[in-house]
Amino acid sequence: MDEQEILNRWRLVLGKYASKNISFSEEEVKLMDMEQVLDYLYGREYGDEQDIRKERGGGSGDSRLTVPYWLSKVKKLFPKQTVEIMERHALEKYGMTELLTDPEVLRKLEPNRELLKTILQLKHMMKGEVLVLAREIVRKVAEELTRKMEREMQKSFFGRLNRNSSSPVRSVRNLDIKKTIRQNLKNYDTERGQLVLKQVYFNSRMKKFHQWRVIICVDESGSMLDSVIHSAVMAGIFAKLPMLDTRLVIFDTNVVDLSGYVSDPVETLMSIQLGGGTNIAGALSYCERLIDFPYRTMVVLISDLYEGGGYQNLYHVSKGIIESGAKLVALTALDMEANPNYDRRAAAALADMGASVGAMTPEELAEFIGKII
Repeated sequence: MDEQEILNRWRLVLGKYASKNISFSEEEVKLMDMEQVLDYLYGREYGDEQDIRKERGGGSGDSRLTVPYWLSKVKKLFPKQTVEIMERHALEKYGMTELLTDPEVLRKLEPNRELLKTILQLKHMMKGEVLVLAREIVRKVAEELTRKMEREMQKSFFGRLNRNSSSPVRSVRNLDIKKTIRQNLKNYDTERGQLVLKQVYFNSRMKKFHQWRVIICVDESGSMLDSVIHSAVMAGIFAKLPMLDTRLVIFDTNVVDLSGYVSDPVETLMSIQLGGGTNIAGALSYCERLIDFPYRTMVVLISDLYEGGGYQNLYHVSKGIIESGAKLVALTALDMEANPNYDRRAAAALADMGASVGAMTPEELAEFIGKII
């Protein structure tokens, strides 16, 4: 990297207000364009001082950018990963909500998980064509998440082996070593002291299940946004499995049963209302009413366990579910990284009374459910 390139990079970092000390070489038109779009966004960091700085640096001749034009230039000048970061900063740090209320702009945004989260937070501001476009973005991101999660969850869910039947699928993972040795003992070579394997046996995958009801109960408070997204997608995947009767309930201080939309993650996600208080006991009380056959029912509570309705109420309802014979699972996180943030005292109390408590990714939950059923 030569000296001029280093100076150019510093100029982009420091901005045009360092122009008396560092200047671009005249042929670097692209760098000047990059500085313009960076200043349009990050110049907001100066707040009220921005106008004063513009007066001091007057005569630069930059055309005034509009949001659609700014977004177009960003996409041309920077790699995709950088574009996504700048879009996120524009929405989250600088409150450029016009990115989501202008149809022209919304069409240019890159569908991804961060954009999905922002749409869910700001969808109350949308209407008409903008809302239609937002739903399409939600659909694209949800489909991509579904494809990714489905692959992992199917491996986990159907990974349990049926040790009672053989399989023609020859895989070391499925090798039934005990049956192989037992059936080949008659081929033991006494002179060489070796067991000759004339037939190797493999286990088959389990294919027959009794139907279980899985009630997924999701806290939709603002801190649980990642878990809400993954829960909606996960519930949609579970809904396709014939051995599961999947119900989906979301809650804050109110309870909303979305079981009728469980096979459509887009409808589910567009129905959530983030924020508000938390009444876990009220939500579990509702879920308790959905239990018909306790010994084939699993209630999966996805929450940070910070209870706003009184912890004794939470413990009382939880104990009732467990004592009925149903399984109670309390998950403290449900994104792909399973980064936990939860009330550890409440988690310990639930674990002591017999609930399964932990931080799991969706595929880990699928494996857990597969083992139980």
